Amino acid sequence: MAADATRVAIVTGGGSGVGRASALALLEDGWAVAIAGRRLDALEETVQLAGAAGANARAVVTDVTDPAAVARLFESVRGEFGRLDLLFNNAGMGAPGVPLEDLTVEQWRAVVDVNLTGSFLCTQEAFRLMKAQDPMGGRIINNGSISADRPRPNSSPYTATKHAITGLTKATSLDGRRYNIACGQIDIGNAATEMTARMSGGVPQADGSTAVEPTMDVTNVGDAIVYMAGLPLDANVQFMTVMATKMPYIGRG
Repeated sequence: MAADATRVAIVTGGGSGVGRASALALLEDGWAVAIAGRRLDALEETVQLAGAAGANARAVVTDVTDPAAVARLFESVRGEFGRLDLLFNNAGMGAPGVPLEDLTVEQWRAVVDVNLTGSFLCTQEAFRLMKAQDPMGGRIINNGSISADRPRPNSSPYTATKHAITGLTKATSLDGRRYNIACGQIDIGNAATEMTARMSGGVPQADGSTAVEPTMDVTNVGDAIVYMAGLPLDANVQFMTVMATKMPYIGRG
């Protein structure tokens, strides 16, 4: 870790999209960042994209659905950096956009395991580390998504888990008070990433039509994460929505 990187973060799902943009923004802001994800090549690409700031980045292959793998991630951060100041629970996935009644139990469980259980496992390890360090405390940011508030058609597993993330955010915020652990949530709408590339061809709307939806530069999300993360621990952004201005969110559904 470079001498000026005094703040330490973990970003899950850091090999692409929102996770990559957030990790790069934190690195640019002077953080040391453990970038976690399943694919080492993608994680290493994120590190390379950071340029000189990549000296403060570590690529850590992690399956957030595996409690042992999550424990190893946090232990590696504790061992190398001695503390953790920020966890961004970003790793997530969706299921095929098919009617609810056609989803398999396996497809449902896969989304629940990554989006909800993975966030819980990381939060649990963050609590253990943040409680034990000196000074005690830290911050957790959960990626809630617009779907934490409004669903898209044929998205029951993703929407259900993102609504659950809001509950996890609130419970974490409450339980973390005694340990100086702040927890907030960022709900992101139509950031231009690999996941939203399909929107260029149109996506299903609540009225049954298909429409192309506006997107925004994903760097806006990274900037928002840096702002939330940079607050002193006696201040917290409980919920933030960052979205493409003209996307169908207000009035959706």
